Amino acid sequence: MGGWRAFSADGHDLRWTTWEGDHEEHLTLRWENEAWTACSDVERERVQYVLRLGPTWRLRQLLLFRDLDEPDLWLATDGHNRWGEMNGAHRPELDGCVDLELSCSPFPATLPIRRLPLEVGDSAEMPIVTVDVETLAVDAVGRRFERLAERRWRQTDTSRGAGEAIEFDVDEYGVVVDQPGRFRRRG
Repeated sequence: MGGWRAFSADGHDLRWTTWEGDHEEHLTLRWENEAWTACSDVERERVQYVLRLGPTWRLRQLLLFRDLDEPDLWLATDGHNRWGEMNGAHRPELDGCVDLELSCSPFPATLPIRRLPLEVGDSAEMPIVTVDVETLAVDAVGRRFERLAERRWRQTDTSRGAGEAIEFDVDEYGVVVDQPGRFRRRG
């Protein structure tokens, strides 16, 4: 199961570029207050996001900043897959979702990979939240994560029948390295 290398509590820096190499994302992962915080700057979309994760890599909060000091979008889950916004508004259409996906970043795919106890050949399906960082549209969709080899995975969109599939490799920490046609890891 998993077998991922543990991150240092001192933190971890990660960088990706778009496939063409013209834009970059810089993410820092820190252990603080008995949980993980991932902070990222995404150049092309001119956004910053913060993911607050439990010690077992369960998503707790997403804060998305575009051009204001306050978050443009602040979603949280209560640990029982009930979702809401910062102002306390319940988002019942997202209830049951476990993780999230941002089209501007490969990092969120790391969460289920680190958390799911999948052996090679196993798969798991789950509802996740997708966020369009340009429009702030939020939707619940289906995803299947399949472990193809020790460090090779396939993520399939199951919300539209057969759906689009993306295959990618992860490093010794279980973090996405490259997503062909989308992102490449630097350094």
